[in-house]
Amino acid sequence: MTHGTTRRTVLATGAAAFVAGCGKSGDNNESGSPATASASVGKELAKTSDIPVGGGKIFPADKVVVTQPKKDEFKGFSNICTHRQCPLANVSGGTINCNCHGSKFRITDGSVAHPPATQPLPEKKITVEGDTIRLV
Repeated sequence: MTHGTTRRTVLATGAAAFVAGCGKSGDNNESGSPATASASVGKELAKTSDIPVGGGKIFPADKVVVTQPKKDEFKGFSNICTHRQCPLANVSGGTINCNCHGSKFRITDGSVAHPPATQPLPEKKITVEGDTIRLV
């Protein structure tokens, strides 16, 4: 008895072909030497000198705010207020500020400094390589 091609057979065969195509044999570049991973990971946001000590800078396109609570200590947070999801407006006086309803968040850890927000800002992963800050 012969069975026709089923959806499951097509999906399984396609998945196997995809996995096979992702194997190690394709890890060489055009010169024939092994490909190397880039030393820098993530998108460059700013230079460390762009972030004031005791302050920060908002990067709306990347949905992140970077702060420098103490010299050479950098933190990354979401730039969206946890109260009503408004974009944060500015960083001043040791807080990250939302103009929509007046919420303020501490630059040190994103915790609420002034309601109506009740939840801290989510952290965003950043790295510092030399004088470059990157969003991971």
